[in-house]
Amino acid sequence: MTILVAYASANGSTRSIAERIGAVLTERGLRADVRPMAEVEDAGAYEAFVLGSAIHDRAWLPEALDFLAREGDALARRPVWLFSVGVPAALRGPWQHFGAKEEGLLRDDLRTRVDAVDHRLFSGVFIREHTSLVGHLLFRALGCRYGDYRDWSGIDTWASTITARPALSGRLRPRPRAGHPSPVADGRPARPLSPR
Repeated sequence: MTILVAYASANGSTRSIAERIGAVLTERGLRADVRPMAEVEDAGAYEAFVLGSAIHDRAWLPEALDFLAREGDALARRPVWLFSVGVPAALRGPWQHFGAKEEGLLRDDLRTRVDAVDHRLFSGVFIREHTSLVGHLLFRALGCRYGDYRDWSGIDTWASTITARPALSGRLRPRPRAGHPSPVADGRPARPLSPR
């Protein structure tokens, strides 16, 4: 089975998380093809999907939403997992609850577009260069902090659950081991799962 791990990334966090998910799937004996959504030419060639996008204004990026619309037929016939990348872990004090609220809003919106097995909201990297002056002032006024909030352990755990889900039961065929490394991104073999 070949699983497409496709992403739409604004500043690199979503790409790095997609690559990590692809590496976990590969270590579990699956073929994982990790690539930007804009580079996917034939979604029908894949047997399952893990799709992710950065979040801007509480929504997936336009290219990610376009992918869901364009590939709706293929997605409707195969298991799909979704992940979103924002900055809920950067929120502090009374604003912390907005992370859970945002995940619910995203899940509800995405549910109208694709029937997914699961959706997960991850935190990414958020630095000063990723926002405008107004965004920076608002971010600081809310008491938030810039930083790298990627939870590699949580990402690994979620990716590991994909191979154990009933949606894939009996459909997974391990990849050949000897002499046939599985490509992850741009034809490169998976990197070891060390903390980053």
